[in-house]
Amino acid sequence: MSWVKQQKLPAVEAICFQGQPCNDLPDLWRALHQSYNATANRPVNLSVLDKVPSQATHSWVPFSLLEMQEALKVCSNVSAPGSDHITWQYLKVILANNTCAVGILSLANACLSLHHWPRYFKESVSIIIPKPGKPAYDTPKAFRPIVLLNTLLFL
Repeated sequence: MSWVKQQKLPAVEAICFQGQPCNDLPDLWRALHQSYNATANRPVNLSVLDKVPSQATHSWVPFSLLEMQEALKVCSNVSAPGSDHITWQYLKVILANNTCAVGILSLANACLSLHHWPRYFKESVSIIIPKPGKPAYDTPKAFRPIVLLNTLLFL
């Protein structure tokens, strides 16, 4: 894939978690999940928010075609796509067509006016990549999770 640069792979070692090697996929998943989501399901004290003064609620202003084009202009053409497989480069080609651009802009503005963000825009794919320069790759902390979001989410 064009967005993946060739790298020398680290030596393969079994990832160890809590003193035990992860020899199968369920063990590996459990180790990574518990490492990267360590705070999941912990109680949260929201009363600290009671001290924050209330602010007036502001409505979203609809996006303009120019704002959408300016936001897209700075997006990298070599970024990895999310589960929709639409790269920024491909989206730029699509939005060069005025009919497509107006349609996508209408979709974004409809989401804002209806206060509804469809599930499609909330989906992501997580990949785990090795952190460079680690002396060993036998613990989950030697890897970094990367979240790939659907491209249209950002418009």
